[in-house]
Amino acid sequence: MSAYLIIQATVHDWDKFKLYTQAVPPLIKKFGGHYIAMGAPELIEGKSAPKSIVMSQWPSCEAAHAFWDSPEYAEAKKLREGTGEFNIMLMDGLTQTPLE
Repeated sequence: MSAYLIIQATVHDWDKFKLYTQAVPPLIKKFGGHYIAMGAPELIEGKSAPKSIVMSQWPSCEAAHAFWDSPEYAEAKKLREGTGEFNIMLMDGLTQTPLE
């Protein structure tokens, strides 16, 4: 079952954060993930939206955890320390729609 890694981000130091954005895409590919959405969301209801959302798709939650918990990503994650505020979520995809 597919899994989705969803990151809500508000970046304050783009110069430093760019190093992170250069290091991570090859790791995501290496561990079997790929980006499916990235950018500033349009708020159509509610009071606020994060500045940026990044979504990646993975073969499974286990594959996403293999990436997230890897020594390679631990090193890359250091590049984003102090660059902003991040909420990271992982969820399973649907095997069928709720109405089926």
